Amino acid sequence: MAVVAFDAVSKVYPDGTRAVSSMDLEVGDQEFVVLVGPSGCGKTTALRMVAGLEQISEGRLRIGERVVNDVPPRDRDIAMVFQSYALYPHLSVYENIAFGLRLKKVPKDEIDRRVRQAAHVLDLEPWLKRKPRNLSGGQRQRVAMGRAIVREPAAFLMDEPLSNLDAKLRVAMRAEIARLQSELGVTTIYVTHDQVEAMTMGDRVAVMRRGVLQQVAPPQELYDRPVNVFVGGFIGSPAMNLLQGRLEDANGSGLTLRLGEQALALDRALLDARPALRGWVGRELIAGIRPEDLHDAALERDAPQDRRLRVDVQLREALGSEVIVHARIAAPPAATEQIEELTEDLGVRTLDAGSGGEAGAAETAIVGRLSPHSSVREGEAAEVAVDTRQLHFFDPETGLGIYDDTPDGRTDL
Repeated sequence: MAVVAFDAVSKVYPDGTRAVSSMDLEVGDQEFVVLVGPSGCGKTTALRMVAGLEQISEGRLRIGERVVNDVPPRDRDIAMVFQSYALYPHLSVYENIAFGLRLKKVPKDEIDRRVRQAAHVLDLEPWLKRKPRNLSGGQRQRVAMGRAIVREPAAFLMDEPLSNLDAKLRVAMRAEIARLQSELGVTTIYVTHDQVEAMTMGDRVAVMRRGVLQQVAPPQELYDRPVNVFVGGFIGSPAMNLLQGRLEDANGSGLTLRLGEQALALDRALLDARPALRGWVGRELIAGIRPEDLHDAALERDAPQDRRLRVDVQLREALGSEVIVHARIAAPPAATEQIEELTEDLGVRTLDAGSGGEAGAAETAIVGRLSPHSSVREGEAAEVAVDTRQLHFFDPETGLGIYDDTPDGRTDL
């Protein structure tokens, strides 16, 4: 096993494009780290630099005690699982798994021991004599993983290995890969664009944007305390609702968040957790409300009036366990470069021309995850109760999260 460490690693192409910029990241021995981000953010390039498939332009990359910048891929003691299974169609499952060991001239008895051990771990024993064409997609991916496992490498590198599988099988294989990595204890770097995959699998998750590492943290920390508006908007499904708001003093009785013509009283627990907010009174900021922190006010009769918002329901999606509600609120959307990038990547709309309320008033599309017993209807107005203990706030200029006290009331985490 080994530590994999990026020390100010960059990848610059001949045309000047910086695919990865000054990346600092240490993946601990036996740790499972997931690189996640939108398409083109540099996550696969970072992985390929570890594999030796991309040359490093700047910085140093270390696997174990060795700096491997100039070490050929075959000598790096890593095993890679690709998006495509890359199996040899004319070879059996057994022969596919054993192929790399044969090239290394591993003794026949040792090859047989490793292949059968991997087949047992991956539940492939009944299929060892079959050809890849006679296997399901999930079985083929297991064979590709078996081929990596038998090499007993210092590190596994996985590049979107589940993207070719259907949704149900992806869920099953997510759990399978996480279990295998835990049992084998092999240092693993896993690349995906699916943030649900990242959150459910990684010991830590590294979020990338435009070649720059934004935040590296355990999944729950990313969700609860995103370092900036990009991470906040990217992590979570459905995505966080982001609105332009203004913090106001409610005549000495606390602080309120002004959203258009409506206002929310902020919970004292929120202010205790984010003391820097007190320095934002009278200033505009970006407010983030996660869909799961919105509730049907008709079912939350104890919710105070100053913790409710009026919305116009556009679409209701009943999923059995919950109702996903798409609505509009008469309040301006937050508009920054990071949010525009999120909007484009996630394929969501945040701004609609005002068609309700005052003519020409800005409206923001928001999403809520409501109880399956909610009776809100498409085309009707509704009230949603907001859990104001869970609100998020970001600096509209820097995009940074507003958390702890600093000289100017901001945070750089």
